[in-house]
Amino acid sequence: MKYRLLAGGSALVMAAALSACSSSPDAADEAGGVTTVDVWLMRDSVSAAFQKEFVEGFEAQHPEIKVKIQIQEWDGIGQKITAALASNDAPDVIEAGNTQVAQYAESGGLLDLSDRKDELNGADWLKGLAEPGSYEGKQYGIPYYAANRVVIYRTDLFDSAGIDAAALTTREQWIDATTTLNKGGTQGIYLPGQLWYALGGFIWDEGGDFATESGGTWKGALETPEALRGMDFYARLQALGKGPKDSDEDDPPQAEVMAQGKVAQIISTPGGANAVIEDNPGLEGRLGFFPVPGKTAGTPGAVFTGGSDLVVPAAAGHPGEAVTFIKELTGDTWQKKLAVAMSYVPNRTSLAPSVADDPGASAMAVGAANGRATPNTPGWAAVEAENPVKDYMTAVLTGGDAAKEAAKASADITRAMNAGS
Repeated sequence: MKYRLLAGGSALVMAAALSACSSSPDAADEAGGVTTVDVWLMRDSVSAAFQKEFVEGFEAQHPEIKVKIQIQEWDGIGQKITAALASNDAPDVIEAGNTQVAQYAESGGLLDLSDRKDELNGADWLKGLAEPGSYEGKQYGIPYYAANRVVIYRTDLFDSAGIDAAALTTREQWIDATTTLNKGGTQGIYLPGQLWYALGGFIWDEGGDFATESGGTWKGALETPEALRGMDFYARLQALGKGPKDSDEDDPPQAEVMAQGKVAQIISTPGGANAVIEDNPGLEGRLGFFPVPGKTAGTPGAVFTGGSDLVVPAAAGHPGEAVTFIKELTGDTWQKKLAVAMSYVPNRTSLAPSVADDPGASAMAVGAANGRATPNTPGWAAVEAENPVKDYMTAVLTGGDAAKEAAKASADITRAMNAGS
């Protein structure tokens, strides 16, 4: 669920090789009173420079602990983590996509960290990271960092139309502005028909969800009045541009479309602006960001919060030192540095001011305060594997009856979520 969402020019490739899975203590270290903590971090989640600075700072602060970071690839990571959790040779700390934590917790392979929430500053964790990091009332994942979608817009086109982006605080104001921009060969917004993460935000704004749980059974909920209102808004917004109704943001890449110069807005993570400028350097200095507007003024639009949590395997050889590592990496000092270095949203709402000087990250931070995640259950992975939500969106946008198509998609969600139960 994660890296495609977070991709951006600020993320630098780490100069570290993928190593073998092992948390076996280093004999020399143990003899000298030093414990080695084996950590798996995902490729591009931090820069090589940040990794070096953090490790040096951590080891200076905790001379009794040595840090060994191994960089993992997103492709195939689910199977690799599952295998590690089932073994007696798991690392001490693992970075996991926030929506992946439930499936690992269900297996019994993670350490329950509920009693450490206070010392790990759990009082103001981002909801979109903290909620998917819990399972059946217990906290297994500790929020690490977040990213979410914002509106990337052409400042020159907004200025020419007399539109103040900062004044767009409601969805209806956004519709009016986008309608004004949608003329003279310019698309008011390029919104592909299957950007289901954006749909999720509109559904959440209405009080709905993709699925709901009752008595331990999950059921698709796209046919509820709330979810249908979210889809209706999506359809109104999507009609104010020429986005394809049968594909997502990658087909064609929406940044490439915006780079052609005839699009006023896209919904993307801020890193999408870097991709636009790479394709059309002439747009440098003419792109801005604002949070997705909410249904009412004063509350930003709900957004899907992508990002990572840190987990400790139940089989970790050094759980105490693992928590010490997590406490430092998710604490004030290093969260602020990480946010600035990588243009991420910090893991706690109180740290949002640390990215105030980064226009894209600060817009993300506003939205992150109303961030949400997909249904917190291991069964959601099966839904995304076949993704009936995308088919539902295309069916509605091409003239299908919304209620009937929603009922059909909800039935598919219900079946997928409960297939293993």
